[in-house]
Amino acid sequence: MNRLSRSGAAWLAAYIATIPAANLAVTHFGAVPVGFGYVAPAGVYVVGVALVLRDLAREAAGRGAVVAAIVVGTVLSWWLADPALAVASAAAFAVAESMDFAVYEPLRGRGLLVAMLASNAVGIFADSLIFLKIGFGGFEFLPGQLLGKAWMTLAAVAVIAVMPRRRKAVAA
Repeated sequence: MNRLSRSGAAWLAAYIATIPAANLAVTHFGAVPVGFGYVAPAGVYVVGVALVLRDLAREAAGRGAVVAAIVVGTVLSWWLADPALAVASAAAFAVAESMDFAVYEPLRGRGLLVAMLASNAVGIFADSLIFLKIGFGGFEFLPGQLLGKAWMTLAAVAVIAVMPRRRKAVAA
């Protein structure tokens, strides 16, 4: 069995932390503005970052570790946040992750940022649709959900893009 690198452990821990953090944000802050007059559940900002952290964790620790991280994050959400949101979040992450693998893996050869942007675009839609349907019973927040996650994904990818040494260290 391969030993988990420090960077892999760090990316996994950060990713795991985002799952209950997103659900706690929704529980405690409700809907928040995301721009252009739209609102979304407060966890939208955390999930946008989570999608990028998931890709970095996958680079450093592998797919199996990311799937395990989703389970751990869901259990933490169950204990720390609203259990109904934890269920909605788990379902959304599981489906979005499956769809993300289908996009990310074939594009990885074109570069980390290309794979991240494309797979996160798919993940944003899948995660938003499933989370909103299960957690809120409809799609009232969909435009804001998509916009908020896109803002955070673009911001996180921009930070990674300007840190070339850091980007190479992800795979260490």
